[in-house]
Amino acid sequence: MCAATSESTPDGRDGRGPIIDAGVAAVLRPFVRATRPLLRALRDSDPLGLQHRARRTRPAADERKLHEKALDRLADSRLPGTAAWAQMDADERSQWWVRRVGRLTSLVAAVPGFGGAVTSKLPIAATLGAVAQALVLCAVADEHDVHDEAEVVALLGAVMFRRDLSPAPRAELSETTDAQVDAVAADMAGDLKQGKAPTLQRLAGAVWRMGRALLAVEGELGKRPRGGRISGSLSLLPVVGVAGKYIGEWSGLKQAATAGENWIHARHP
Repeated sequence: MCAATSESTPDGRDGRGPIIDAGVAAVLRPFVRATRPLLRALRDSDPLGLQHRARRTRPAADERKLHEKALDRLADSRLPGTAAWAQMDADERSQWWVRRVGRLTSLVAAVPGFGGAVTSKLPIAATLGAVAQALVLCAVADEHDVHDEAEVVALLGAVMFRRDLSPAPRAELSETTDAQVDAVAADMAGDLKQGKAPTLQRLAGAVWRMGRALLAVEGELGKRPRGGRISGSLSLLPVVGVAGKYIGEWSGLKQAATAGENWIHARHP
């Protein structure tokens, strides 16, 4: 673990070059704050009206059309806002985030050039893979009622970067620093911060800006949980390389989620 020094520069690097703990925390703090509107949008958006459908009194089966029966079936499934979701415990809800969000973001991270000219400017596999892990870890923390921002930053630091970023006792941000963090987070979240409808374009834009923010700790991204040797070897081959990258990202994400839950259970028994 690197200790912060008085010689650190504004970007979190000391005179020897490596980014220090204070620098990593400074990058993660607005990132964590920006995940809140994004995760809320992913959790609470209900384009099919399933939450209302799950609560309403339904007519007899023979009085419902085929598409209504299909929507009722979805409303009974384990989706946020449904009765089935309310009956799930924190670990089950965490796994929902891993399966649903994780598979999608891992797949995106596995396909270089997915976003065309925009995302091709990023080291996409590493950066979007890190965004995927950080988003799911923040969701896992939320499902376990860990809402303190400093604690979530420490969670990401421990699981993704193998650093102890736990704040000193009674450590608080100054009013000026808090305002700066809020401004950076608002820029990352974009329109989602104002509660606008979570369209694909807005969600993708937020993920892109979060990935760009993590470039500040690009040298640390190699420490995050990864797949094994087989997926790593596959990722180097033509054609099947995408499959290898997907397997590696998916495996790493599951490891991160498990490590995150273990960390939370240890800190909050």
